[in-house]
Amino acid sequence: MIRDNFLYRLVCVAACLALVVVTLGAFTRLKDAGLGCPDWPGCYGHLTVPISTPSLVEVQQHFSGAIVEPVKAWAEMIHRYVAGTLGLLIFVILARSWWTRHRYQTPLALPVLLTILVIFQACLGRWTVTLKLLPPIVMLHLLGGLTLLALLSLFVLRLGCFFNAVKEADKQRFKWWALLGLLIVIGQIILGGWTSANYASLSCPNFPYCHNTLVPTLNFTHAFTLGDKMGQNYQGGVLDQMTRMTIQFTHRVGAACVFFYWLIFLLYMLAKAESRTILRFTILLFFMLVLQMLLGVMNVILLLPLHIAVSHNGSAALLLVVVVALNYALFVKARDMP
Repeated sequence: MIRDNFLYRLVCVAACLALVVVTLGAFTRLKDAGLGCPDWPGCYGHLTVPISTPSLVEVQQHFSGAIVEPVKAWAEMIHRYVAGTLGLLIFVILARSWWTRHRYQTPLALPVLLTILVIFQACLGRWTVTLKLLPPIVMLHLLGGLTLLALLSLFVLRLGCFFNAVKEADKQRFKWWALLGLLIVIGQIILGGWTSANYASLSCPNFPYCHNTLVPTLNFTHAFTLGDKMGQNYQGGVLDQMTRMTIQFTHRVGAACVFFYWLIFLLYMLAKAESRTILRFTILLFFMLVLQMLLGVMNVILLLPLHIAVSHNGSAALLLVVVVALNYALFVKARDMP
């Protein structure tokens, strides 16, 4: 297979940019800056944050009673700028893939899917603001960003023709366990997104206990409903303490399931793997799993410091990428290196 090196570099840059977008999104959300600009795609009707006196007078004319908070507004706008750049880059990737589809046999399914997804992400970004941080929209926006990152990483692997050295015995032995592990990680990310979207991260303020008990009284009646008050401002959360505690505790249980499933699976791979690539994955995933667990515990013990919370989100994104790469290595069919 002949590789389009220019396209390969474009996709690598896009994947790195997607990680930046996901991290900036987490920073914006944790900074309570999701409504730093109450309109979209601009900020109070401007392309940048209005800070001059004439601009602020204009804001008061069109947004009665609005108070511009420059720090939060800039956090939101920088996120939008970088996300917009990523969107344009994905359109370029689609155009390049189409242009070279015959010369390099460039796959088109992934760039088309990425383009559709980035358009949907833009809609979710708009709805996040116009629907005032409605939790299902916030969570879908988070998942959309992570899906973009995962698909771009998959595209990098596809264009790079990686992991041809994995032995067939390892593929047959591990691939379905790895796929199940990926689904478990995705489920935990969904729980994490729901916890963040409902401002439930500190509902259990100690660890391993939750309000001095291992298993607190829980209420699942409203913990996972999609919201029934359109137009309500959801910044800061609207659920009662017990409901938020239920969400947070469920996320903890999910984290324990992910940790122990992957710990057992990694030990199994360490004992049975015949390919050096799989052994490297095993070591990398072990350290990433431990890091993610430590960051989660530190979030609770240190009461959600911004840098730890953002690192927890970024680490989850990287863990997803590595798990996707492992699945690719185990499921891809052998082919010649470019």
